[in-house]
Amino acid sequence: MRKAEGPIVKDLVLVGGGHSHVAVLKGFGMRPLPGVRLTLICRDVHTPYSGMLPGLVAGHYEFDDAHIDLGPLARFAGARFLHDEATGLDLEGRRVLCRGRPPVPYDLLSLNVGSTPAAAAPGAAEHAIPVKPINRFLAHWRDLTERVLASRGRARIGVVGAGAGGVEILLAVRHRLGRLLAEQGRAAGAPEFHLFTDTADILPTHNARVRGKFRRILAERGVSLHPGASVVRVERGRVVLAGGAAVALDEVLWVTEAGAAPWLVESGLAVDERGFARVDDSLRSLSHPEVFAAGDIAAVVRHPRPKSGVFAVRQGRPLAENLRRALLSRPPLPFRPQRRFLSLISTGERYAVASRGPLALEGAWVWRWKDWIDRRFMRRYNELPGMAPADAAPVAAGLAGTEALAEISTLAMRCGGCGAKVGSTVLARALRQLRPVGRPDVLIGLDAPDDAAVVTVPPGMVTVQTVDFFRAFIDDPYVFGAIAANHSLSDIYAMGGEAQSALAIASVPYGIEAKVEDLLVQMMSGAVAVLNEAGVALVGGHTGEGAELALGFAVNGFVARERVLRKAGLRPGDRLILTKPIGTGALLAADMRGKAKGRWIAAALAEMRRSNRAAAAAIHAHGASACTDITGFGLLGHLVEMVRPSAVDVEIELGAIPLLDGALECVRAGIVSSLQPQNLRLRRAIRDLAAVAGDERYPLIFDPQTAGGLLASVPGERAEACVGALKAEGYVRAAVIGRVLAQANAIEPVTLLR
Repeated sequence: MRKAEGPIVKDLVLVGGGHSHVAVLKGFGMRPLPGVRLTLICRDVHTPYSGMLPGLVAGHYEFDDAHIDLGPLARFAGARFLHDEATGLDLEGRRVLCRGRPPVPYDLLSLNVGSTPAAAAPGAAEHAIPVKPINRFLAHWRDLTERVLASRGRARIGVVGAGAGGVEILLAVRHRLGRLLAEQGRAAGAPEFHLFTDTADILPTHNARVRGKFRRILAERGVSLHPGASVVRVERGRVVLAGGAAVALDEVLWVTEAGAAPWLVESGLAVDERGFARVDDSLRSLSHPEVFAAGDIAAVVRHPRPKSGVFAVRQGRPLAENLRRALLSRPPLPFRPQRRFLSLISTGERYAVASRGPLALEGAWVWRWKDWIDRRFMRRYNELPGMAPADAAPVAAGLAGTEALAEISTLAMRCGGCGAKVGSTVLARALRQLRPVGRPDVLIGLDAPDDAAVVTVPPGMVTVQTVDFFRAFIDDPYVFGAIAANHSLSDIYAMGGEAQSALAIASVPYGIEAKVEDLLVQMMSGAVAVLNEAGVALVGGHTGEGAELALGFAVNGFVARERVLRKAGLRPGDRLILTKPIGTGALLAADMRGKAKGRWIAAALAEMRRSNRAAAAAIHAHGASACTDITGFGLLGHLVEMVRPSAVDVEIELGAIPLLDGALECVRAGIVSSLQPQNLRLRRAIRDLAAVAGDERYPLIFDPQTAGGLLASVPGERAEACVGALKAEGYVRAAVIGRVLAQANAIEPVTLLR
């Protein structure tokens, strides 16, 4: 990610990863603004391109063909990517309320969250599948496909809504299911299809020739058309129409006009009668000038248009320009959307109909034209150029005479020593927003103004202490705080102990007080959430200024003397169990280069946030004799730390080692962690190295892990039961990866099996 040039002055927050916002991200990546912190809040890591959805459903495209990967795009833009869902707005406090983290403050806000299922007929929420939001529909589509393929009879599928979206989805579903059933030798069992519309004809916004072509196409494919049929109720196994008639159906897809998210209406933002944000010609809110909106969620008052992806795409560039102008305190520019636009409507096969004004053309060549346009659009955001230098016009220039500008002038020369501590007022405000768990054995903690914490150790217990500290490796301070806390607790769990208290050591980049306070609150809230869940009291710490965001913890715990698990306990006959997949080092290195897919990083972060607490309990319950957590030295490095003091040899099966999704692809691309070369020196511990060095999985045993899993030895006869218990606790990739042998005469204690 491009590092900020100078202190953060303004926060531009983008909520949603829709078609307009991907253009904003690309625009700011090409021309960044110094002093602006760009933040993207989005529920999904990959944003689907609506124009390619029918082709994806029909089987013409793979997932990556039809999705924009927001991870690399956000990194290219220099944006923080907060993988979360907005649930509301605090317009007075200028904060975005989120489902899984503290509110995110903004100076300028842009909304591009798309639409949600509108208020549909009774029963639709329970018995119908909405096509929007698209990512949720795709999960339902996979389930529907499995149900149809598993059924013995002929499925009956209905689509409610006969606009372009409904017609395309029906034909795409029909094509795909027909092909899959034919591959099973069940072509005669292809589903029957029904299309319902409460209008007199299909495709009401298109010309008569286009409507005629699709009436013919639907008839040729045996689709039962129900014009003027308003679905008033959806029940299990049927839809009920106005007038009381019912049609039996096994599956119902809901493709009528969608609505706005309820939280938008509740926020107090100016909205139209359907709940969409009312904006002017510059895409600026009519009620709150610091808020912009685009795409389906926006209602441009002077230029009403249908809810279509084509308008969201066209709004991207003017939205980016007007956000930039607002940040620089310049007047926005008006945008007038086109009245007529080209629609290329697919028919299931690689065939499409072109519609524009009175124009109506069809053929396989139209589909190839559509495919060329769609792929060109996707390349624009999935194949990113080199990053340009920052815009010469600094945001601070628009703040002359304000308190912020005066504050910036004091940041040029920063003191060292105790003068580098974060100000007491900022720190106090941040700490007041945290709610660390209390413990009766913590006598003096964070709630008291004393110089040190005071804790007690239960009788018969011994103290376990550890410390970890590292700089931020992701742009989301909340998730970083959670991972840092989780990583620090793992040493206690690996020793068989219970964590009791923690002292935080934090370094925060200098900046304007409000921005520093927010950064501290976000980071420490993530950490405290993990500590609280583990029953660990945050009892104090130290916070200072530094060049980069960094966080660590000194953790205090206790354990019964006879239950201490050490590395030097491996016994011949034991099996080696790894509780989590490896590969975080390679993946984070690829992410820094913008070469990792967003879903890979999201999955890796989820594993890093997974606590080792329950895993430690499971291996203890199954008679573990030795344990360690896998961190910076990698799997082999930590294994050697166990093998040598135990005076044993081990065999490891490379194919049994669980790997994070994408880790192998990173290694194939030649991307490894910067710590990999140092860890590679431990290869001298491997017997018959030449036999395995060419295996593509081999480099990952040296991969440094952040918040990695536990490596433990358990008696051979209990290994499978232990893995079963781990999987039941959520460690679904836990596996037996090797066995412990008696020490042989060879110098090298580790044998790798391919």
